[in-house]
Order: sequence, then C-alpha cells, then structure tokens
Amino acid sequence: MNALLHRSVLALLGFGGAVTGGWAYAAPRHWYDTFPGMGMSWLPQLGPYNEHFAKDVGAMFLALTAVTAVTFVLVANQTLVRVTALMWLVFNALHCVYHLSMLQMYDTRDATVNGILLPLAVLAAVALFIPVRVSSEPSPRRPVRRTYRQSARTDA
Repeated sequence: MNALLHRSVLALLGFGGAVTGGWAYAAPRHWYDTFPGMGMSWLPQLGPYNEHFAKDVGAMFLALTAVTAVTFVLVANQTLVRVTALMWLVFNALHCVYHLSMLQMYDTRDATVNGILLPLAVLAAVALFIPVRVSSEPSPRRPVRRTYRQSARTDA
C-alpha cells in the first residue's frame, strides 16, 4: 500500500516540477509574469525579472523532476525513495519558510493559497519517508530465493 502512496506523491511532485520547470525554462518571461496562472501572478511582487535566474529555476525544477521520475520507476528501492524525499524536503521546506515570511506582499487570496500549498508540498516530501511494509511471507508471484547454504542443508 505504501508503494502506491509513494508513487502518488512522486507523481504529484514530479508533475508540479515538470510543469513549473518546463514553463520557466522554455518561456521565462511568461512564467515570471503569470506564475502560477489561473489569473494569479506571484513573482513580480518579489523583485524584478531576471531571465538567467528564471531559466536556472526552470532547470532546477527539471532536475528535481528527472530524479523523481527515476524514483517513480524504481520505487522499490527505498534508499532512492529516501534520497528523493530528502531532496524535495530540503527544497520545499526552505521554499516554504521563505515564502511564508513574504505573505504580506500578496492579497488575501494569494497569501491564503501560498499558506496552504507550500506546507502541503513539505508534507508530501515527508510522506515519502513512510517505510514500505514488507510482508514476511513470500510473494506468490516471486519464487523464494535460497542461498547456497540453505540449499545444501535442505538437499542433504
């Protein structure tokens, strides 16, 4: 069940990273002027447009997305899931702290949306740290692997 949770969280984080990163990298001025879309614009209040910075942000999000996509495919590798969780947790926590300290720059609607979505992104990363339950019984789809010593003891 937790593999489904992990895949769901990875899909959510990866999709958000791909959309934000692709948009910022391919159309940095449009991204700056209109992010997050839907009639809202959150970036101009925070400082002047800088194409280099916008493209770097896009590249960073695309890099996060690439690691997340690999983790989605290899979700059984719990070390990789935890590394990906840590990567998103560091980014989302720092991003959240900064933006929550800047809420006064937004109107009530935009401040509220930021105040909800940014902590949810932190919680999404934390959810990837939930360990996957491993059954003690062998899977019916996978044969039990025996070591050489186990085979020697049972065959003798």
